[in-house]
Amino acid sequence: MTQVHTFEFNPFAENTYVVYDDSGECIIFDPGCYTPEERQTLRDFIDSNGLRVVRLINTHCHLDHVFGNHFVSQTWDVLPELHKDELPVLEHFPATCMLYGIPGAEPSPLPQHFLEAGTVLTFGNTRLDILYTPGHSPASLSFYCQSAGFVLAGDVLFLESIGRTDLPGGDYDTLIASVRNQLFPLPGETIVYPGHGPATTIRHEKEYNPFF
Repeated sequence: MTQVHTFEFNPFAENTYVVYDDSGECIIFDPGCYTPEERQTLRDFIDSNGLRVVRLINTHCHLDHVFGNHFVSQTWDVLPELHKDELPVLEHFPATCMLYGIPGAEPSPLPQHFLEAGTVLTFGNTRLDILYTPGHSPASLSFYCQSAGFVLAGDVLFLESIGRTDLPGGDYDTLIASVRNQLFPLPGETIVYPGHGPATTIRHEKEYNPFF
């Protein structure tokens, strides 16, 4: 059975996810751990559950979702994986931290290969369909697990809201189309794990999200 554990990290209250199954393998999505205490919290969860980190995935590369890339990479010997069009955002991470006045952020390692929309990501006994959901960022990806009935949506879709589109590479119409064409066709009971805030469902967002 595939499970999702949520951590809220850093001053932006970002959601970091550990997705794991009964194989003992896991993937860390969007490690936002910034402080030593947050990094230890993540390490403690991995260790106490006897998990083996096999991949590091960034749904997109805004600073609050990649603060922990360096730590995760160094601790578990994995490199970040992302869509190729997010690479410029990742490369600008140190400059973006300076712009926000955030000290001490460790530069992220660069990926060795990229994820492609329309393909399937696998680990252990789990399959995740990779969905292309740009609009909040140039090439954000979402990850749908049909067997467990959830989607990791990054900052595309929130509880009764959507991701902001005023950052570089953002576009409102593109974001709306991503939600309508990629996320809303999923079954209504699908749990949506967003990049910030509480989880929701596709059905709830279809009925109550004011942007739709």
